[in-house]
Amino acid sequence: MTLPSNPGTKRRYRTIWLSDTHLGSKGCQAQLLLEFLQHIECKKLYLVGDIIDCWRLKNRWYWPQLHNDVVQKILRKGRKGCEVIFIPGNHDSLVRNYTGMSLGSVKILEDDIHVTARGERLLVLHGDIFDNVMRFTPWLATIGDHLYEFLLKLNRPINKFRERFDKGYWSLSAHLKMKVKNAVSYISQFEKIAAEHASKKQADGIVCGHIHHAEIRQFHGINYYNDGDWVESCTALAEDFDGHLSILDWHQLRSELLSPEITEISVTH
Repeated sequence: MTLPSNPGTKRRYRTIWLSDTHLGSKGCQAQLLLEFLQHIECKKLYLVGDIIDCWRLKNRWYWPQLHNDVVQKILRKGRKGCEVIFIPGNHDSLVRNYTGMSLGSVKILEDDIHVTARGERLLVLHGDIFDNVMRFTPWLATIGDHLYEFLLKLNRPINKFRERFDKGYWSLSAHLKMKVKNAVSYISQFEKIAAEHASKKQADGIVCGHIHHAEIRQFHGINYYNDGDWVESCTALAEDFDGHLSILDWHQLRSELLSPEITEISVTH
């Protein structure tokens, strides 16, 4: 179901974290991402890696106008005063060659420390450094990536069928991932290692992406935040103006925010 866009309806936050949009791949939910960017405003926007899927583009060029519209919308936010920080991931690792530079209004960093409104120091990075499969067996990661792409292709006809019966979005790939014991164990181990890394860096918490699984949890006093992705869950992480963080699920928010009765909301706890 496609809802009419109303640019006048906006929800405002202090900070937004986005990752794993995979622009340049057919799995990218670019239309939903563009809607999100049109209706969510923030003072600071973190792009936490795998924004552009260079792996896909290297094998086969795929860049529809909608993907270009997303990039232009992000750049426009930067020109209008939003602080945009791009922290590359493994799929757009080529951008790491430009760490410390700015492309237009977008600053490129290897990682960053974000201080929330309530003083929490958060280490921000993509998260592929915690992935032993990626670091030590890249050929295995490539095989897994092709399998993942196949599951994403199956998502599209499944959800077109569900739309005919007014059913909400459902991800086969996410469902299978959480049913497979090894995948669940991998996610849990990833989260634990990420929190330990933040502790070593003397941060209060960590924000990352990479594993396409939005989550907020705590490990021995260290807050772990994952903003999810825009090929399966269409989620982001948001900080309100009181410094509290929450996961935004665009599938749940879009009906509310695109309602004609709502004009503008500044989010506080």
